[in-house]
Amino acid sequence: MSARRVLLVDDQDLVRSGLRRILRPRDGFEVVAECVDGDQVLATLDEHEVDVLVLDLRMKRVSGIEVLGLLAARDQAPPALVLTTFDDDELLSAALRAGAAGFLLKDSPAEDLIRAVEVVAAGGYWLDPLVTGRVLATYREAPRAATRSEAELLTTREREVLVALARGRTNSEIAAELVISELTVKSHVGRIFAKLGLRDRSAVIVWAYDHGLVRPRSM
Repeated sequence: MSARRVLLVDDQDLVRSGLRRILRPRDGFEVVAECVDGDQVLATLDEHEVDVLVLDLRMKRVSGIEVLGLLAARDQAPPALVLTTFDDDELLSAALRAGAAGFLLKDSPAEDLIRAVEVVAAGGYWLDPLVTGRVLATYREAPRAATRSEAELLTTREREVLVALARGRTNSEIAAELVISELTVKSHVGRIFAKLGLRDRSAVIVWAYDHGLVRPRSM
């Protein structure tokens, strides 16, 4: 498999240096470029093919949230894994709304960073279990109790696909896990969105947690 092409976006030289040391070619990564602030991201994407962004939320000129908004307006933008500190719950909930494909604490072990970047680059989601519960609570604009009728809208297979989505699995991983084709997975995902009135995978994650199908430390 070819190396995952990574764009680092962080205004701290020390952080970027540490990320480079972890995301090494021998582990399947290529850091193709670095940005010292969010205002450099779009121009850098025009110059380099990128599979995943590792994105800081707090930067001086253009924040990570703003970068996510710029990516959302761009055709075929790569997914973004955002890095954060432990007390950034509100920023992280905003990042989910803005389209982040996952978040990870800056002081996480190197193994977690490697796995998170792999998952996000492959089209999955990664939510750091240490803060997932708090972030989802902040994400919910209007918390409500789960209703039996909503859950009964889904077939058994659709529930299985939904749980896998909420745990950050990619379509190919779900297909392998459930022994079905990727095309079938995509069809199930489309029906889940339609039946539950959900717009994207971030909303699926929140729905699954709200309904008790997935719990924060089962990621």
